[in-house]
Amino acid sequence: IYKGDGIVSASPEAVWECLKPEAGGLRTKWDQNVKDFELIETISDTISICRTITPSAFMKIISPRDFVDVVLIKQYEDGTIASAATNVEHALCPPQPTYVRGFNYPCGCFCIPIPGEPGKTQVLTFFQTDLGGYLPQTVVDSFFPSSMAGFYSNLTKAVKTMKT
Repeated sequence: IYKGDGIVSASPEAVWECLKPEAGGLRTKWDQNVKDFELIETISDTISICRTITPSAFMKIISPRDFVDVVLIKQYEDGTIASAATNVEHALCPPQPTYVRGFNYPCGCFCIPIPGEPGKTQVLTFFQTDLGGYLPQTVVDSFFPSSMAGFYSNLTKAVKTMKT
């Protein structure tokens, strides 16, 4: 399981605009690990089935992947905005020959307000992903830490760009 925890200089709502899992959203513009995002089915106003497509990575050692997840989005009374997801199979999204199907165990992203600092947000992420295919574990273990560092760095840049 991988956990990331960082402070971003923006409100939880601004950070969420960059993070929220939606087709045509900002995530595909700044997150180097998200090439495309598709809404497969809307279950309710807070639950949906989504497909995330990732580009090849790690000097093309990791080929493009896709992940199909059920996603729950929730806003809490304290202002925290969260998305939680886990792998699901869906008839409208069978495995594609051009992608290796990956598998997300329960994972999530929390945008947590920092009391007394409305212009700052704690971003807490956690995930456990099976990339699928035949990758040596050493490749997987090398990829995720640098990928997470890039995620926080790119999110910080995206939020700054958005505010201007």
